[in-house]
Amino acid sequence: MVKAGRMRYKLIIIGGSAGSFQVVTKILSKLPANFNIPIVLALHRLKHVRHGFVEALSIKSVLPVVEPLDKEGLKPGKVYLAPANYHLYVELAGKFALSTEEPVNHSRPAIDLSFMTGAYSYKEKTIGIILSGANKDGAMGLKKVKDWGGLTIVQDPAEAQMPTMPKAALDMAGQVDHILKVDEIIKFLNSLTKS
Repeated sequence: MVKAGRMRYKLIIIGGSAGSFQVVTKILSKLPANFNIPIVLALHRLKHVRHGFVEALSIKSVLPVVEPLDKEGLKPGKVYLAPANYHLYVELAGKFALSTEEPVNHSRPAIDLSFMTGAYSYKEKTIGIILSGANKDGAMGLKKVKDWGGLTIVQDPAEAQMPTMPKAALDMAGQVDHILKVDEIIKFLNSLTKS
């Protein structure tokens, strides 16, 4: 069991693509109502399907799940899902910025951009988590989380439905603090509320 220690974290960013939806749903279903660190979900999704994703996550989550508006501020105890076909940036003022700039790694939202901007804004107070996915998006962003002093977690590739994304994150040498199965990720996150 990974121990969180004295927690100072102010932001959790979870990135995932193919095979990650069920994992995210399971994680959210196991977090308590008093979980007070904002969670940003940078998940690859179909750009033309605008509805249903938030609702599907909300069925299992006791925490409110929302798609943030441009310039909306992060609040404790909320889960923020990057809107379909928008990059989601985390700004220094603790606010979101939405962008329709070109896709990165063939993706919009790009996990790398959410990780990079969140890490820059929250430095060592950031936790970055990479889940199952079929491309390399998120690997560079997770390295930036580590470079800025944040904590990095990768879903165990042996457990991931699509191990390409976790393996790409692990290939960026020296960046990952923990390789965890989903149940271990859940235990770790729940330990944050007890410190």
